[in-house]
Parts: sequence; structure tokens; C-alpha cells
Amino acid sequence: MRLPKAATVSGTIHVIFILAPISRFSWSHRLSLHHYSMQKTVLLYNPLSGRRQARRLADVEAALTVFRQAGVEATMEPTRGQADDTEQVRRAIAEGCDTILACGGDGTVHDVLQGMVGSDAALGVIPLGTANALAHDLQLPLSAADAARANLTARPRRIAVGHVEYADIDGHRASRFFIVTVGIGADAHLFYKLNPQVKGRLGMAAYYVKATRLWLTHPMENFTVEIEPGTKADVSQLLAVRIRNFGGVLRELAPGASLDRDDLRLVLFRTRSRLAYLRYIVRGLVGARWRVGGIELVYGEKVGCHARGDAASDQRTFVEADGELLGTLPAEINVVPDAVMLLVPCGANTPVPRP
Repeated sequence: MRLPKAATVSGTIHVIFILAPISRFSWSHRLSLHHYSMQKTVLLYNPLSGRRQARRLADVEAALTVFRQAGVEATMEPTRGQADDTEQVRRAIAEGCDTILACGGDGTVHDVLQGMVGSDAALGVIPLGTANALAHDLQLPLSAADAARANLTARPRRIAVGHVEYADIDGHRASRFFIVTVGIGADAHLFYKLNPQVKGRLGMAAYYVKATRLWLTHPMENFTVEIEPGTKADVSQLLAVRIRNFGGVLRELAPGASLDRDDLRLVLFRTRSRLAYLRYIVRGLVGARWRVGGIELVYGEKVGCHARGDAASDQRTFVEADGELLGTLPAEINVVPDAVMLLVPCGANTPVPRP
């Protein structure tokens, strides 16, 4: 089965082979990087993502001015599409950039991330997208200039990232790193159905309208998840979450998730009840801590997902990462410790320690 071209949020999906070695660092190394000082950076922006396309260039230029006024050697470049973004990032690092600024939404951050895993360069975010979940978690201002100032005084922290393997549009194995979340099931079906042009015009309203329709009509087919070291469950939806605060109506989608942890916060929807789905979203909306029957939160470092039936069932169950539609089951999700240096603004969320 082929995914329609319009189904991807950022364009055609390509297989990215990550060649850079992944260096491992101790926790003390993560917190001892106060000597970092931004000297040379490139601002990478997606000219097609998010809303306010007419203003995007002006926003990036405003951020660029802040960095240059602070004495940073800064340039700006449009991203070239998912197939070329990894090489674009690696080239910038090879040319001496100590910081890469992803200017856009979570999809832009996701594409830039692929070229940064294993490097010593720092990743910063200038939020210009629709949802900006990572920016909300980092408590970044949504003004481009203010976000640039926040990045100038931010401290780098070495963090783990997620890694997901899946079946691409041609049925071949592919993989991506992720920093926000992987979703398998109904939420990925949302991105499959979401028209990028409508999303560009309506922003988050497009998500809410489509999500409401799916809540009313989606069949909620079950698939099997296996969480090491031995938990197995049939679920209609899986979320593997890395951040605490998504912002907007989702807010704390997976209580206990944190970028400072070396594992995943897994949300297992062991139910196909539409009321349970709704109660779980409302719980996050109002900041409640009540339990929702059939929905379980656990920690895990590795999880495998596959359909309960034939290969055709795999192709009906979609996989997304950081808001980007990737492909279908089967999928395997794990964590890569100490993978990326992330700029964390002063005053951002405090770590959630492991139990």
C-alpha cells in the first residue's frame, strides 16, 4: 500500500541512514557544560511549514539580527526537504557551526535532529510552527526575537532521544530519531487524513476538527505491543512520549515524561472506548490526575509493535513521529542515551528523576 503524497506533513518520506557514531556521556557531563558559548550558528528554516508564511522570513531575520548583535557569526538557510536536511546539518557542523537553530515547528526540529545525533553541536529552537510542542516544553517565548535571546543565555544539556524503526511507503524498513513523541494508531491516522493545505490555513483548528471527526468514526483497530522485559498488551493506540508539556489543550499528555530521563513514558490505550479517549484528553486539558479505565501509563526503554492479523492489518496501522507521518507497522521504538546537546533556556522545567 502506498501513502498518498498529501498525507505527509513535510513532504515525501525518505529513508535516512544515520552514519555518525553516537557518543555516550555521563550525567555529570550533561550538567557541566556551563562553559559553552555560542560562536557560530546557522538558522535553518522551512519556508513551507506552519502558518504565517508571509511573515516567516521576517521572523527568521529578526532572530538572525539578535544573534549578530550579540557578536555571534550567524547565517540563515532554507531547509531543502527531508531527504537533504541531514546532510545540510552535517555540512554546517563540519564548517564550524557550534549551534544549529531549527526555525519552525516540531516537524522542522525533527528533520534537523536527524543530522545532529552523535555530534557536539548544540540544537536550539526558534518556534515558528503550528503546535510548537518542544518549544512549549522548553518554555521558550513564541516571539522569534525573544526566543533568540532565550537561546543566547540557555545552557546546553546532553539528552537522550527516541529512535523508531517502521515500514516506509514502499514496505521497506526505515528509521528516524524523535524528540517529542511517537504515536501509533488513531493519532497517526489523523496525520494520514490531515490535508497539509488545510493545516496551513487553519493551524491547530485543523487538528481539532479532524481529531473530532476521527473520534466519532475511526474503527480503533487493536495491535500488539511488547515492552521489554516482558509486558505484552493489545492496544488501540500507543504513545511513546519524551516531553512533559505539549502546550495547548494537550498540555501534560503523559505525566512523568521528561527530556531529562533516559526512557520513554508509554501511554497504552487498552480500550477502544471513545469515551475513555475523550476523558483522557479532558484530564490533560484541566490538569487533573484522575485515572481513566483502560488507559495505562508505564515507563519503558524498548517496545515492539505489530498487527494482530495479516500483513494488510500492518498497513492499516500508521506510525508518526514528532507530528510527521512516517509509515506503518511493524515498528520498534527505543531510546538512545546522550544523543544530542539541547539548548535549555534558564528557568525551564526541572528534571523528573528516575524512580
